[in-house]
Amino acid sequence: MDEFNIVLAGVGGQGILLASEILGTAAVKEGLNVRVSEIHGMAQRGGAVVSNVRIGDKVLAPTVLEGKADVLLGFEPLETLRNLKFASEKTLVLMNDETVPPTELMRTMKKYPGLNEITEKIHRFTRKLIVVKAADLALKAGNILTRNVALIGALAATGNLPVKVESLEEALRELVPAKYLEVNLKAFKLGFEAVGENKSSRF
Repeated sequence: MDEFNIVLAGVGGQGILLASEILGTAAVKEGLNVRVSEIHGMAQRGGAVVSNVRIGDKVLAPTVLEGKADVLLGFEPLETLRNLKFASEKTLVLMNDETVPPTELMRTMKKYPGLNEITEKIHRFTRKLIVVKAADLALKAGNILTRNVALIGALAATGNLPVKVESLEEALRELVPAKYLEVNLKAFKLGFEAVGENKSSRF
C-alpha cells in the first residue's frame, strides 16, 4: 500500500489525539509505516483540533495535502465542514452528530448551521457520508468520554481502514488505562455495530 490518509477534526476535549494514537499504534502493530501529526489551537478551551494519520510505504511527510484524505473523521459537525478542504469525491466522511458551538460563534452571535445544511455541503465534495450518534453510543457504553472510541469502532466497521479490527483492539488495550478499558472496548463494539448493521445501504 502506497499511502492511506486520515484527517481527524473536532474540538478540544473530544479525545482526538488518543484516537489518532490508537490508529497509529494499530498500524505499527501490523508492521506498516505510519506518521501522526497534531495541529491544535486552544484545545483545553474547546478550540479546534486537527490530527493527521498517514499510513503506507510512500508516506514521508506527516501532514495530509488538501484533497488527499481517504477518510475525514469528524468529531464535531462544524469542524468537519471546516476541514472539507482535505476531502474529494473519493473521501469517506464519518461524522459525529454532536454539536459543540465554538466560542467565536457565540461571541459574534452567529447562528450555528443546521445538520441538514452541513450534510448538504459535505455532499458537494463526496457522497460517502456516514453520520454517527457517538455521544449516545458512549453513554450506552457507560462513559461519555468514550465517544472517540465509538467513532473508531464505527470507522472500523466500514471496512475502509488498512488495519484489522484486532489490531485496533490491541492498541486500545495498550493505550487505555486498565480501569477504563472495559468501557472503551464496549464503546468500540457499539460503534462497530451501529455502522455494521447499516453497511449494505450506506451510499
